[in-house]
This record gives sequence, C-alpha cells and structure tokens, in this order.
Amino acid sequence: MKILVINSGSSSIKYQLIEMPTQKVICVGLIERIGLEKSVVHYKSEENKSKEVLEIRNHKEGLQKVVNLLLDEKIGVLTDTNQINVVAHRVVHGGDSFKKTAIATSEVKKKIEDLFSLAPLHNPANLEGIKVAETIFKEAIQVASFDTAFHQTIPIKAYKFAIPNKFLTENKIRLYGFHGTSHKYVSEKAIEYLHENNYLQQDKSKIITIHLGNGCSITAIENGISIDHSLGFSPVTGLIMGSRSGDIDHSLIFYLIHNLGYDAKHVSDMLQKESGMLGLTGLSDLRDIEEAAEKGDKNCQLALDMNAYRIKKYIGSYIAVMNGVDAIVFTAGIGENSVIIRKLACTDLEYFGIELDEQKNDVKARKLTEIHKETSKVKILVIPTNEELEIAKQSYDLLQ
Repeated sequence: MKILVINSGSSSIKYQLIEMPTQKVICVGLIERIGLEKSVVHYKSEENKSKEVLEIRNHKEGLQKVVNLLLDEKIGVLTDTNQINVVAHRVVHGGDSFKKTAIATSEVKKKIEDLFSLAPLHNPANLEGIKVAETIFKEAIQVASFDTAFHQTIPIKAYKFAIPNKFLTENKIRLYGFHGTSHKYVSEKAIEYLHENNYLQQDKSKIITIHLGNGCSITAIENGISIDHSLGFSPVTGLIMGSRSGDIDHSLIFYLIHNLGYDAKHVSDMLQKESGMLGLTGLSDLRDIEEAAEKGDKNCQLALDMNAYRIKKYIGSYIAVMNGVDAIVFTAGIGENSVIIRKLACTDLEYFGIELDEQKNDVKARKLTEIHKETSKVKILVIPTNEELEIAKQSYDLLQ
C-alpha cells in the first residue's frame, strides 16, 4: 500500500511517499514560501534529488507540483497517480471530536472547518490540502490525522480550566494539546527501547517527552497514554517558543489593552509572532542565539537560561503528576540538535535521579541516542521524530 503523507502548513507543504506495511520511504519533499515569488521546492528519492526556486501561488499549485515531481520521467517514482492508495493529511486541531485518525468524509471536513477559529494558521491550510488532493488523487482514500488526538486521554482534572462550567459544556473551551503525532511516535520508540535494554522490568512506564522546535511542548505519558501536556486551548501556552510566549499571567493581556492602548489583535499577534526567543533576543534562529550567547551577548544567554528554566519547571511538575519518571526524551529540530538547551534543561536535577553525561550529550542525534550517565536512575534519550511515518502507520492501521 502506497501512502502519500501531506503536511500542509500555512505557507508550506511537507510530504513523504511511504510503502506500508514495510515502512519504506520512497521519496520525501518540501515546498517552502508558498504564496511568494520565490518558493523553494525540495525533492529527494533513493536515486535522485532536486531543488528549484519558482513561484508557487497557492496550495493547489503546490500539490500539483508534488504530483509533477512524483510522475517526472527522469526523477519520478510513479507512472500514474492511481498508484497511490491513500493520501494522509496532518490536521492540527481536531477539537474533542477525534480520538484517532479518520477517513476524510464530508462530516469530518465540516468539523475541521468548524475549528478554523481555534487554529487559524493551520486548519484552513490542512482542509485546503484535503480538497485539492481529492481532485488530483481521485482513486485514493483521503485520511485525516489530528495533532490533538493523542491528548484526548488527558483526564478532565487536567484538561478542564477553572472557569464557569458553561464554557466547557457549551463552548468546548478546554486544554486540547498539540504535537500529538510527534509525542506518540517518540514515546513508543522510547518504551520499546527501554524494554529491549531491560531498563523497564514491567509493562508500566513513565515517560516525559519534550518536543522542541519553533513550536515547543512537553507531555507526561504514563503507560503509553498522554495524561498532561503543556499546550492548551491553543498552541501558545507552556514552554518558551520561537516567537510564542508560552505561559504568562493572563492579566497582562488586559493591562496591555486597558492601560497601554493595545487592541486585541495586536496583543494576539505580539504573543504569537513577536514574543518567545524572538522577543527576548531579536533573533529567530536558535543557532544564531546560541552563537551570540557564546560571544557574550547577555540577552541571548538570559533567553537560553529562561528557556531551559521553563523546561525544568515542567519536568518537575510532571514527575509529581506521575509520581516518578523512567525516561526523558528530547525530540524535534532543537531537541535533536541543541547540545546547549539539553544541557541547561538537565542541569541540577540529580535529586530526581537525572544525570546528564556531557560527553554523550555533545551530539546532533540522527538516531536514538542515550545521553545520561551510567549512574543516572532516569534515562535521558534523544529520539528523532518522524511525524509522517507515524501518520502513515495510523492510516494503514485504520484501513486494515
């Protein structure tokens, strides 16, 4: 079964063509800067790779470009679009309607549309990807995989906000959680690894997974099930992110509006697009921030310290929630590559049995890697995430 996994962002399309159940990746690709004159198109298969700069005006043109590459006489891997059995789409927000991957029926698409207001940058692009794929891959089954689904196991005491009950019952205002596909993938890899190496002596497990990229989140996972998570009603709370603030005192919003003359949109834009590491340093790339800190930039060093401090606070709280922890997992672009953030986040946690080996940590992980000391009671792992493979697995399981 050939499954084309499509991850439509607000201005990008990531994709992988995967053969299931063997999990063989046939090709991968990325289209960046959709809507601009100089969009960048990446494509790679076992035998070929290419990069083009051209104008991709919208997602429909982007998906058509993907098809052209897949069918290309020189570098393509297909002879007909009908060879693709399933097109699986990442959808950021599924509300409380979806606990697992679903076939993209008219009803499912309507619910995705109903949630536009909760994920305005992502859900519209996700739905557009489904609609366009239906016109191109006419024989394929369209499947939707939801970032929020993995967190639907979080108990009500953790997902309900302490506001009047009607806002939950009537308006569905609650913690939803995000990055669920990534957290599920790496937690399963971690549990499998811990069992294989006899780090777990029974079926029970307590894992903390830390997804660090431009967006960041941390999850408490007990016995393979998400029980608490740092992102809430929207993907703005919790850890300090690339341009998102993470946790703040919400009275700040009213102060900005009532005392400083900001309007609601400006506050929203500021908290999502102008805050986080960007707001603290003026820089958007963590590599630049780390380099500047090394050269003595105090704002950049403080931003790194604040970032790691927030991670440590959540580690401590999730250890309390689960009454222990077997392993901590770092993943995603920063989690897999930033030696500095991992070091700062794991420093001075010996009381919990968490001991980082600085020599082992000095690596950009391309595979599952241990970075703890031999004496560490808690295992510290770096596991590269693969959301596209996880979506393919879930889609295959659904159709079986």
